[in-house]
Amino acid sequence: MIIAMKPGTAGTEVQEFISLLEKQGVRVHFSQGITQTVLGLVGDTTAIDAEALMAHHLVEKVIRVQEPYKRANRLFHPDDTRIDITGPDGEMRSIGAGRLGTIAGPCSVETREQIIEVAREVKKAGAAFLRGGAFKPRTSPYSFQGLGSEGLDLLLEAKKATGLPIVTELMDISHLEAFAEVDIIQIGARNMQNFTLLKELGRCNKPILLKRGYACTITEVLMAAEYVLAGGNDKIILCERGIRSFDTYTRNVLDLSAIPALKKQSHLPVIVDPSHATGISWMVSAMAKAAVAAGADGLIIEVHNNPEKALCDGEQSITPEAFAALMATLRKYADIEGKRI
Repeated sequence: MIIAMKPGTAGTEVQEFISLLEKQGVRVHFSQGITQTVLGLVGDTTAIDAEALMAHHLVEKVIRVQEPYKRANRLFHPDDTRIDITGPDGEMRSIGAGRLGTIAGPCSVETREQIIEVAREVKKAGAAFLRGGAFKPRTSPYSFQGLGSEGLDLLLEAKKATGLPIVTELMDISHLEAFAEVDIIQIGARNMQNFTLLKELGRCNKPILLKRGYACTITEVLMAAEYVLAGGNDKIILCERGIRSFDTYTRNVLDLSAIPALKKQSHLPVIVDPSHATGISWMVSAMAKAAVAAGADGLIIEVHNNPEKALCDGEQSITPEAFAALMATLRKYADIEGKRI
């Protein structure tokens, strides 16, 4: 249930009203918008009389939420959520609410020279965040699985050298302590419905980049986000990275329609991964531009200084030069969409 308070309602009155609601056995989520205060009721609301609430002098509107996701619902939080992160260089980077955040870097951290060189190149081109896999989930047990803790150390070294906040994937709860200096924790498509992991992330105070599973619906990805939100962590970035289809020409099928669908249903920022969606480097630029035109709040792009010799996903990685050219074009697209990179 969502309760919209009348504009101009005093904070003390809102708190008294919240106490009244909590006595009826529900938890109340408080959201202060630009023009209005919204209260979200979580729990068994069947016994709460909506008509009686409407009669209260502080209440403007009462809405029963039909969707199973409550905190992720835009009704619950009318204003767009923006994720703000300050890097070691003191500069603040943002994703969402009018800011187009670009995350770039190699699929896997391979060597110190590789990750620092790529980090410097993508920063120079305008990337706001550095991505790189230390722990890699691979379909084949014989494929390169990442450098593990060593890769994480190299990412942190690149972060220190460039000032870029880092994004890397968490695969196991046991690794969470080692991610203390990671700025955004990525949850890959294979772990989108690892509910034990999502519950644990709800108790941490770090932004979570949640990738949509390749066979999961819009509702399912929002429900996965709900697990994290229910734990108290409201710093979530949704990521569309392609869904499975009968066609094998591309690695996946990029579902651009998911962008406006997610943004209509939820206040959470939505970014797109054109690298994993297509699996083909020459398609990345076109799909990145299409994603921004469709309203995406950001992109996560694989960039490698020598894709032909990459240990992981070289066929979908673009060069630093290609990334710089793409960023120059994306600035024009962002201007059209009224966003800033």
